[in-house]
Amino acid sequence: MKARDKLNYYNFLNSLPKKLNKLYFKKLIGKFKLQNKSKKKNGFDPVTNIDKAIEIFLRKEITKKFPKDGIVGEEFKLKKSKSGFTWIIDPIDGTRSFVIGSPTWSNLISVNYKNEPTFGLVNFPMLRKYYITGINNNSYLVENNKFKKLKVTKTNLPNDSKIAGNFFGWLTLDEQKKISRLTKLIRFPCSDALSYCQLCEGKLNVVLQCYNKIWDIHPLIPLIKNAGGFISTWKGKDAKFAGSIVASSSKILQKKILNMLKPVA
Repeated sequence: MKARDKLNYYNFLNSLPKKLNKLYFKKLIGKFKLQNKSKKKNGFDPVTNIDKAIEIFLRKEITKKFPKDGIVGEEFKLKKSKSGFTWIIDPIDGTRSFVIGSPTWSNLISVNYKNEPTFGLVNFPMLRKYYITGINNNSYLVENNKFKKLKVTKTNLPNDSKIAGNFFGWLTLDEQKKISRLTKLIRFPCSDALSYCQLCEGKLNVVLQCYNKIWDIHPLIPLIKNAGGFISTWKGKDAKFAGSIVASSSKILQKKILNMLKPVA
């Protein structure tokens, strides 16, 4: 990617948190209506009118600035790229958290260049902060207009690691028993994208999740890698293919967690 392109995309991405927060707090807050998208019996896949309104807003902003770029969003149809750049959007990551009033939901946005996640933004309107990748292969926490460079806390031992995980009923009890050596080490809940951001801050060492879509994980890939972390599927494949994901603060720790996951991977 050309240096000028990097700067243009970063500057635009960095302008979005302010716009998103203004949209939410001035026009959308307190007006949500809940729907269940799940086609499974007793399934629950929530979406709200707020998800859709935010995605529509982002699509308009992106198309106005980068008309030839592709867009992949959770709620609306694919727009194919004519430029080599594609935007991946999850308007509200953590809709379950959103509908019960938990402040941990976020806006997830990725800029992909030639199908590779290159820039990532995770905006937390209720927490008044956001996480973003820079043009210099660093990741930052931005709070009160101050940029803090992010770096993971290295450790190679699962027993000494702060591990967050949430299987949301995706793994059966029998499957969980197969990886009991690992599940016994999980001490912290997984708060959607916030847990991956906390990994980047050095507050966690491992994050585990099941069955992510590309919009759940693409914005987090460059954020984690730039902070010195490692991320892959449970089978050890590139995280850009999504699915069940594990992120760790060191290469050795990542390999050890992957070995522990093998019975269910």
